[in-house]
Amino acid sequence: MGEKGNQNKKNNEKPYFEDIIKKTKTGLTIPKQLRDDLFEEDKDYFFKLTVPSEKDKFILEILTESEAEELTQKLKSREKENKQTTKKEKSQKKQSNKPSTKQSKEISWGEIFIYDFDAKNKVQPILESAFEKFTEEPINFDDAMGRVKYALVSYLSASKSENAKLYYAIIKFMIKIINQFDQPDLIDWLYQKVVPHIDSKFIYQLALIDLIETSLKNGKEDQAEIYLKKILEDINDYPLSELYNIMSSFGQLVKKLKAFDSLEMFNLIRNDLLKYNERIETIDYKIQIIEMLEDLDFIEQAYSFADNLLKELHPESVKIADVRKIKKRLGNKPL
Repeated sequence: MGEKGNQNKKNNEKPYFEDIIKKTKTGLTIPKQLRDDLFEEDKDYFFKLTVPSEKDKFILEILTESEAEELTQKLKSREKENKQTTKKEKSQKKQSNKPSTKQSKEISWGEIFIYDFDAKNKVQPILESAFEKFTEEPINFDDAMGRVKYALVSYLSASKSENAKLYYAIIKFMIKIINQFDQPDLIDWLYQKVVPHIDSKFIYQLALIDLIETSLKNGKEDQAEIYLKKILEDINDYPLSELYNIMSSFGQLVKKLKAFDSLEMFNLIRNDLLKYNERIETIDYKIQIIEMLEDLDFIEQAYSFADNLLKELHPESVKIADVRKIKKRLGNKPL
């Protein structure tokens, strides 16, 4: 009959099941009649979901557990390869989009003075003159740093808050210098000479997070790990009664670092998150920990926590829908 004839015959065969289903806010549901016919209630089933490039259909294939495990490994390998390719493309794009000499000699002062303080209008002209010295070829390093140090010590006040904002402005300025003029050795100078003087827990942590990010961008992962341990120590100094501050600090840290592929550093953060997960009872904070584990790519652990949290919640808890949504999202991600 030929291949074409066989195909036509196959297309004309009456399907085992046919129905219209609707996508709702909660997603797509397999009709109950079909579930009852095909699936045993207490048995797990696995499916391969495929969407062709035309995006005009879903193809759902039933798999055995071994087939699902094999396919999961293939998908994980493919995703890893795609990430590496994307990372390489971004790096190449970054290189091709390097600013011109004129652009590199500009600075956005709004990114430097994140917080306003009384001496800002006196400090900015000094930093502007220091910046000009950094743009000279060769860099007039000693003169430039002399101006930075002058700004650092000449406008201190009796206010710890004002001083912390001044120190942070200097740090933000120097990070611009480090990145624009390839001065990675100044990262440790900031850590040794500026950060210890910040007498504001919030700004101190922000400064360390910025140094971690800058170190990673400049290939100094060992330094970044030192700064990370320092900030984790500072977070752990909070009493457990200040859970809001603890979770806020972890949130800031994860938000900045999740873009970097640093398993060792992610593990350090995860280990501390796990300790807090055992000590806290507030559902909102437990959900935050699950989402931070997800951001750090600990999908299997985040899924397990979400599953356990669902079992712990009262059947009438208003958080059940949120946790189910998170669990479903995690279940659709490669482990």
